[in-house]
Amino acid sequence: MNGKPTLAKSLTLHQVVFMGLAWMTPMIYFTVYGVAFEAAGGMLAAAYVTAFIAIFFTAYSYSQMVRAYPIAGSAYIYTKKAVHPIAGYLVGWALLLDYIFSPIIAILTFGIFMNTEFPSIPVFVWIIVMNVVLAIVNIVGIKSAVRVSGLSVLFQIAFIILFCILVAKDILTVQTGSNSILSLAPFFNDHISIGGVLSGAALICFCFLGFDAVTTMAEETINAKKTIPKAIYLIVVIAVIMYLAISYLSQIAFPHFTFTNPDNAAYSLVQLVGGNLLSSLFIMVLIVATFTQGVSSVTSVSRFLFALGRESILPKKLFTTIHPKYKTPVSNILFVSVISLSAVFINLDSAVLFVSFGALTAFTFVNHSVIFHYYIKQKRRAPKETFLYLVFPLIGAGFIGWLLTLLDKTTLMIGLIWVAVGFVYLIVKSKWEVAKERKYSISKVKQIAD
Repeated sequence: MNGKPTLAKSLTLHQVVFMGLAWMTPMIYFTVYGVAFEAAGGMLAAAYVTAFIAIFFTAYSYSQMVRAYPIAGSAYIYTKKAVHPIAGYLVGWALLLDYIFSPIIAILTFGIFMNTEFPSIPVFVWIIVMNVVLAIVNIVGIKSAVRVSGLSVLFQIAFIILFCILVAKDILTVQTGSNSILSLAPFFNDHISIGGVLSGAALICFCFLGFDAVTTMAEETINAKKTIPKAIYLIVVIAVIMYLAISYLSQIAFPHFTFTNPDNAAYSLVQLVGGNLLSSLFIMVLIVATFTQGVSSVTSVSRFLFALGRESILPKKLFTTIHPKYKTPVSNILFVSVISLSAVFINLDSAVLFVSFGALTAFTFVNHSVIFHYYIKQKRRAPKETFLYLVFPLIGAGFIGWLLTLLDKTTLMIGLIWVAVGFVYLIVKSKWEVAKERKYSISKVKQIAD
């Protein structure tokens, strides 16, 4: 035993996949439907295909890096080990936006939906209740989180399948010459805007987040070098199949669908398809989905903080504490719960943008990490290896970097300020550690002299 704090290995492939899908939340498609529809100029199917291409290359890079470093820490560890410690630190700092704001989004969304169903109970009450429950579920153990998340994912997938069946039935029963179930119109038509499709893709990359979160569970996964890469691919493929099915069928069935408020556009669409009964079921499934997204988000961020604490970026004593019975990072979970209370004051749109900035920044550097680790350091440069370890990740980095620049200027500015704050913190922390070491050395010399 080396005395270092460790996490218990217990997760299997299907459990990791369910955790990733729960973090991603398949129902997120409906949550961002209105905003994404407007950004993509109605061409959601084309936007999801574009986002999938960008995400696929990045998912490949994650699968390669988790084989090299099957430990908690995700993009931070990969960039630190493969590129440079300072670059890794800054990526980890940027990624904090992604991980910390993810449970805030889930908790805030849950509060909003519950307040809609029970208007007499204020949003902040639901936020506090949600925080307490999430903390308990995560402290008791990751196994309990997996069980809760698995049931939620099954409910969400079942609803999406039901929705698609009802839309397909509408198409087949009211079919005209221009309304065939087999059509290229959702991907190519006279009104398509390439700029709009790309803007929509930049926004809906958020809908694929979840495959990266499972890398933070590498130390709790059985045979992580094989299991995590398989889980990454499965999560991305399952997600794109669901998103494309909904987009494709909806665009064919309702090519002229319009709405006045993007926030409730999905509700209007669901009501158009299945009336009040499907709408009620939709709200119920959405509430369950946001709850389990919170469970998975807290699980991921607590493991990421554990990795940063073990690396001494954050106070080691606080962030590497493991509960002796449940083998979970209890102090991290409580810390996240306290931070998540800020959901009372934070705007949902702003939180989503912060997550997107942190995630896309991390994705860009993970692609670069593959090049540095395999192609530059290990010199794996055979023709096939050049394609796998240079061309593939370069395409991913370029694509994701481009989407990053498509975020609005305010988000980019605040994100860069956050990274700058992290850099200042690193300088101050380094100087403090040097001063502490010097003081310790002087003290030792005096003791010897005496």
